[in-house]
Amino acid sequence: MQDHTELRRLLEQARRIAIVGAKDKPGQAVDRVGRYLLDAGYEVYPVHPVRATVWGLTAYPNLAALPCPVDIINLFRAPEYCPDHAREVLALPWRPSLFWMQLGIRSPEARALLNSTDITVVEDACIMVEHARLLPNAAKTQG
Repeated sequence: MQDHTELRRLLEQARRIAIVGAKDKPGQAVDRVGRYLLDAGYEVYPVHPVRATVWGLTAYPNLAALPCPVDIINLFRAPEYCPDHAREVLALPWRPSLFWMQLGIRSPEARALLNSTDITVVEDACIMVEHARLLPNAAKTQG
């Protein structure tokens, strides 16, 4: 895991989060995490190749289609897809601060691709759990 002070700072400064693999299917981790991040006050941009909306928000087919830069790319994708998403990030005209692979997701290849950038890579950690732990009083105070 990253330096907790640095991770706290990045989560505090972030305002926009793209959730890759977003689905509003009750009972799934991605749904709980997405709703938590919305409740915490973040602007959430669902990314899904076929869904038109998620959580009542417009969904985008890929990162390049996002209407604005985001601070965090949060991945709910199997590890084998993470290197392609890292390449997608590298092709963007802007850079997120964080490339976050959710609990159970690790990709040495994605990490290696982003190593030479100033993007912080987090693997195998739940952004909801880490946010609640590092910023316990931040829920509904972002903005």
